[in-house]
Amino acid sequence: MSKLVITVLNFSSMCHCEECEAVTTKQSPRQEVNVDRKQKLVDLINRPGILIVPGAYDALTARLVERAGFETVFATGAGISNAHLGLADVSLLTFDELLRVVTRMIEVTKIPLIVDADTGFGGPLNIQRTVRELERAGVSAIMLEDQLFPKRCGHFPGKKIATTAEMLARLSAALDARVDKRTLIIARTDARATDGLQAAIDRVHRYFELGADIGFIEAPLSVEEMRAIGAAFKRKPMVINMVEGGKTPLLSAAELERLGFKIMFCANTVLRAMIKSVSDVLKVLKQDASQARVQEMICTWEDRQSLVETDRLLNLGARYDQIAANESAAD
Repeated sequence: MSKLVITVLNFSSMCHCEECEAVTTKQSPRQEVNVDRKQKLVDLINRPGILIVPGAYDALTARLVERAGFETVFATGAGISNAHLGLADVSLLTFDELLRVVTRMIEVTKIPLIVDADTGFGGPLNIQRTVRELERAGVSAIMLEDQLFPKRCGHFPGKKIATTAEMLARLSAALDARVDKRTLIIARTDARATDGLQAAIDRVHRYFELGADIGFIEAPLSVEEMRAIGAAFKRKPMVINMVEGGKTPLLSAAELERLGFKIMFCANTVLRAMIKSVSDVLKVLKQDASQARVQEMICTWEDRQSLVETDRLLNLGARYDQIAANESAAD
């Protein structure tokens, strides 16, 4: 696979309108972290080996992914819809709802965040706003797909697909909108379900030709189809989505790498682990009317407080309380 070539723009040679001046001003520590993680994702994609990317649906699960040692996290649209709305992935999640969750994920992690932006939440101008807002929040990659609105989970039946021309317009809008070319654009097609594998492959070739950084054919139906995808894009980074119980056979990361894939999404493994573990705990609590057995099924008090940085926050609060006390004494 060839390296992902990213050209960093020289903003100093551009115009000096208010928007461009904002880009050239000194960055805050948080902005510097966001730039660092953008470059980190580029480096991870250029590095040999496959990248395993679990999905997260809120700030806490994003932090858990990071603490487990994964180098990148995926903000799953289906998972966020399931967890925050209690509803299926059928385009009910709004962009503002997604952005709030994504912003919180970024605030509590330092690893790159890939965001599922569905169809971009509207037409080309809406897509441009989506890209700008997500980039401003600090995401490292944005995934856009070619379903028609209302879209649905890629492993659901009844998907409807936009024309190739319409998707190229969507991608053009996204590519024009991003400020930093290290904000990677992932072009996803769901055309396998409607038009067959070759049509899906042809679409992704067109998406790469336009300038997409990473390709993604959702829901291939067999190992043979997965092998064909890898063979068709030997010099391009491709995503494969491993959905337990979905349409695509589950393979290990090593097997997927041999087939030619670069990024392995485990989009909703974390969410489904939560559903099962919480259901099991509630079942025991209901049966026993006691927490005796439950204690063995949940994390410790100490683990919980460590995860949410209780000591750091209490110490920080105490520091400011002391400043206030000192100022009052001085008065």
